[in-house]
Amino acid sequence: MDGQNLVKQTLDQIPQANANAKRIVGLVKEGGKITGYQLSDNSIVEKQQAVDMAKQGQIAGVGIAHRGDAEYLKSIPDGSENNNLGNLPSVSPQIQGK
Repeated sequence: MDGQNLVKQTLDQIPQANANAKRIVGLVKEGGKITGYQLSDNSIVEKQQAVDMAKQGQIAGVGIAHRGDAEYLKSIPDGSENNNLGNLPSVSPQIQGK
């Protein structure tokens, strides 16, 4: 099975990223679970906000998947392990805009 078919089976949606879309550069974790993301402009957004932004094309390199009723982001396989979400560094959970 090639990578493209695997992507289609594991992701519900692969949004088209806008030209000025941000990238995820860090993970906000609490108790080992991802609760948010640091974006390439250094802003930090909560997990659901990031899903909504990705659906609107504001975050590049990710697709939307779900587990139960919860949606979450997954890296789009591109042959590089370095940019997979699971390989990104953890950052401080200071959610902005609260």
